[in-house]
Amino acid sequence: MTVVIAGCGDLGTEAGLRFAAAGHEVVGLRRSPEKLPAEIRGVYADLSNAVPELPADVDLVVVAVAADSSTEEAYRAAYVNGVKNVLDALERQSLEPRRILFVSSTAVYKDSGGAVVDETTPTEPTRFSGKVLVEAEDLLFARTLGTNTQPISLRLGGIYGPGRTRLIDQVRSGQAVIPAQTRHTNRVHRDDAAAMIVHLTTMDQDPEPVYVGVDDHAVEMGEVMRFLASELGCPEPPTAAPGGASDAGPGDKRCSNKRLRATGFEFTFPTYQEGYRALLAGEGVRHP
Repeated sequence: MTVVIAGCGDLGTEAGLRFAAAGHEVVGLRRSPEKLPAEIRGVYADLSNAVPELPADVDLVVVAVAADSSTEEAYRAAYVNGVKNVLDALERQSLEPRRILFVSSTAVYKDSGGAVVDETTPTEPTRFSGKVLVEAEDLLFARTLGTNTQPISLRLGGIYGPGRTRLIDQVRSGQAVIPAQTRHTNRVHRDDAAAMIVHLTTMDQDPEPVYVGVDDHAVEMGEVMRFLASELGCPEPPTAAPGGASDAGPGDKRCSNKRLRATGFEFTFPTYQEGYRALLAGEGVRHP
């Protein structure tokens, strides 16, 4: 099959290498195509403005864009414009790929007070990031309705992996502070996130429109920090004073991966422990 990855950064490149290893042709669209490995044919594109001509035989499209900064304008340019411009390019060429997968985020859900959320939970984001992502998802679903293309939104939790070591660095340097309020973190290793993209776009069964992409264990942030301190041989981080600046955060929810698991997906890193141990052992590379 021919796969187009629109937004071929670290995650998109890892997914692209996996598609290529499975024997597929892979085209990666990004502003610095020269950085892509030889297995992915790089094409220059600024997805926030326009998308160049796509391969006429495209079977699968993955939209894995990232915002340049954490402002509403940057999010809108990346996600809404990115999805719109990819869909415009397909329409312009009268192309209907078999599946289009949009990499979204669990930011589309509001704070649930620690309750479990899944694909059936209403998207009621309170922050602009979640609102923009919902808008991009809705655009994908609306414009593929009545076509031969199956749309998929993959709502990933917090991605960690090679080169994404902020929490490790904070614990190691003694700057980590455990929130006073209970707050669960929903995580996914980059390699598992890439594997999900390949699995959902190539599996035999028809996909659902939405999947939550998190590992098996929604865990309290303090537990992760204590684990890292133990693995690193560092002092346990202190706990924040209630109501302090370190206690502010994105709310508390526990995301469920049951729908994803039901498709037969298997994790390499089912919990943060396996994932962080691999990181601490220096496994994997971050793609430029």
